[in-house]
Amino acid sequence: MIEYLLLTLGVLIMIFGAIGILRFPDVYTRLHAATKCDTGGAMNILLALAISIEAPLLTKLKLLVLAFLIALINPMISHAIARGAYKSGIKPQTPVVDMYAWDNP
Repeated sequence: MIEYLLLTLGVLIMIFGAIGILRFPDVYTRLHAATKCDTGGAMNILLALAISIEAPLLTKLKLLVLAFLIALINPMISHAIARGAYKSGIKPQTPVVDMYAWDNP
């Protein structure tokens, strides 16, 4: 039962993330939607698979390690992409707080 809940939650996060990628106006908000989509959706789907499949323990452990790596690496990569986009001159459309501007002398 819990695997169905996790799978449904993962699919919903993926759908909302895809809608966010299509609807958001600039690269930073689209990157935010893509990161939430990848991290939250993929982790929930992998956890549902780890619970529901009839496989050896090593296979389930591999799925859990993959979910952990996604949780660890994906936010860092998206932050690096956003910083690179900012350094290359792409400005946010309506910034409220431009924290990267403090890094530039």
